[in-house]
Amino acid sequence: MLTLENISVNYGAIKALTSISMHVEQGEVVTLIGANGAGKTTTLRTITGLLAPREGRVTFEGDDISGAPTHKLVARGISMSPEGRGVFANLTVRENLQMGAYLKKNRREIAEDMERGFKMFPRLEERESQKAGTLSGGEQQMLAMARALMSRPRLLLLDEPSLGLAPLVVHTIFEAIEEIRGKGTTILLVEQNAHAALGHSDRAYVLETGRIVMEGPSKELAADPRIKEAYLGE
Repeated sequence: MLTLENISVNYGAIKALTSISMHVEQGEVVTLIGANGAGKTTTLRTITGLLAPREGRVTFEGDDISGAPTHKLVARGISMSPEGRGVFANLTVRENLQMGAYLKKNRREIAEDMERGFKMFPRLEERESQKAGTLSGGEQQMLAMARALMSRPRLLLLDEPSLGLAPLVVHTIFEAIEEIRGKGTTILLVEQNAHAALGHSDRAYVLETGRIVMEGPSKELAADPRIKEAYLGE
């Protein structure tokens, strides 16, 4: 479904990504793990057209989408829940969800998708008239994910969904990831919580200073002594 071929990205003179290649098959949950500054968010920003690669190309369902405008990629079926949540603080929960459906014209579908988001995250329904800026961090993360789903993406990119959240909320977020996958959406997950990420994904790539240094089935990587020492605290 998604392929990155020898992608290199620079921020000025700084090399953020160096010749990374990876792929995501339809129906998979693939995770990208690594320390802060490894290039995980840069990878997602390159996929979504927010950054243009210096070298290499990104393909989605066989088409080259390198550097394509972000709104066109949403229309193609790619959606992202960004790091830091990026909710519209002065809009209500309902209005934030409506923003996620800005390309859709069918009101019945929009209402169905909003209902689906409320079923997945009942807390959002309780707060649908509340300004998003007054929500807790966990509630904002739920809102960011529900908003990303409003466009009915075939590929959902999740950037650090558990960052800074209490363990109980992290559990809720990863339960939602399983539910989203169960309904047929392919997921590329960027996550610092390697333990949770490897436990809820099919395959994984390990990024260090802009290079992919390991890849393989998540269960195998979770059992690898190098991963245990570097990312799992074992």
